[in-house]
Amino acid sequence: MAKLSAGERAGLPDRAFAYIGPKGERRLPIHDEAHVRNALSRFERVKFEDDAARERTRLRLLRAAKRYAIVPVGFITGQIRTEGSDRGSDLSSLPTGSLTFLLTDIEGSTILLRQLAGAYGGVLRDVRGIIRTVVRRHRGRKVDAHGDEYFTVFERPGSAVQAAIDIQHAMHERTWPRDLSVRVRAGLHTGRPTLTESGYVGIAVHTTARICSAGHGGQIIISGKTMIATRDLMPAGVTIRDLGQVRLAGLGRAVALHQVCAPGLPTRFPSLRTGLL
Repeated sequence: MAKLSAGERAGLPDRAFAYIGPKGERRLPIHDEAHVRNALSRFERVKFEDDAARERTRLRLLRAAKRYAIVPVGFITGQIRTEGSDRGSDLSSLPTGSLTFLLTDIEGSTILLRQLAGAYGGVLRDVRGIIRTVVRRHRGRKVDAHGDEYFTVFERPGSAVQAAIDIQHAMHERTWPRDLSVRVRAGLHTGRPTLTESGYVGIAVHTTARICSAGHGGQIIISGKTMIATRDLMPAGVTIRDLGQVRLAGLGRAVALHQVCAPGLPTRFPSLRTGLL
């Protein structure tokens, strides 16, 4: 990656930087793919003035990574250090074999952060609390949480789908500060990942991330593999809508995607966000 000259740096707008300090200093340029990758690797070296600034920067980096179809490996596999209490304490005890991943992501988190300012931290804690409680109830395990995303794993695919439904119900029924709409998109995929000392690795992890990114807030998207594994296990009243074969960035072939439609939850959404992956 070519280092930016002083003139090139000065010519970039503020939005091309993930972090702008209290004195106007601009750090972590994210105007192209190479600089986004570099910013992701340097994030932990930056000294932020407070937790809110750190959170704003992290969210900007995650959005930039999605824009350039970069899977944030630090989140997905646990390579980048996260807040201590939000990482599964014993990765070696996570299940192996055929597993179903559930990844949730807060929709419009950057806008919410701007609207709520310091109150956003409380909303983030509440969202994580909802997901944590539901996942435990359905015997799932937290793998990692980073920014506005929460990554979990289930040995039983039916439990994973039911957890996603219950999470959406809880989010939909909750009253949020200033009557704002706080919604999460949910993506599920079934596969056989490899468990390493730093977490799960493999195409199943990347596929789950892409599926989640394709959805909208309030929506539950599952892969064809998860649909096959759960089609005879769906709760009463729950139906599956075929969304077709979809090409997701970074994957070599199209993936069959389906929407889970449950009573009491929205079922009509815009087209999948595949162009933004």
